[in-house]
Amino acid sequence: MRRLIAIAIAALVFGALSGVAAYQKVRPQGADDVDRHWQEIAWPYPRDGWPAGRAFRCDGCTEPIEIYVRPKIGFCNCDTGVADDDEVDRVADLDLISDRFAPLAPGQVIRVADLRGRVRAYDLDMPGGARHAAIGIAVSHRCDLLVAVAQGRAHADELQREAVAFLTTERMKHWTMAALGGG
Repeated sequence: MRRLIAIAIAALVFGALSGVAAYQKVRPQGADDVDRHWQEIAWPYPRDGWPAGRAFRCDGCTEPIEIYVRPKIGFCNCDTGVADDDEVDRVADLDLISDRFAPLAPGQVIRVADLRGRVRAYDLDMPGGARHAAIGIAVSHRCDLLVAVAQGRAHADELQREAVAFLTTERMKHWTMAALGGG
């Protein structure tokens, strides 16, 4: 009888520990699940007037997507922020990927990590004749900019959805605010 009780207690303890371990491994569904698909890669562009940013690749997206993000401190109109599409064209680092890019449509107002700015879709002529879509994002905080460009073979709408979802993960919101000097 003692042996049967000992086995029952051991089974209960094992079951309870397994349940606790499983509970701790479960992540709630949400924006941070997006984060799992993105891996940080080396900044692929030569040094210019701005510090290198951070680069990421989404291999878990429908099509592979790369996004390049960096702050540009003191590079924004302190009164108006990112006011128009010309500013997105000028600051969003599209020229790092290809000198030949063309906007697909007028841009839109966007919010990323509590920052306001604009997003615009582009067609890129890549070296070797390949064509990619790209999304340029420029958002401001005081007199500073955060710029991001996402590119890949996916449709521009998918690029924008995936890029914005990634930029609004907790990891990227914290990095963004730290890179732009806090709240």
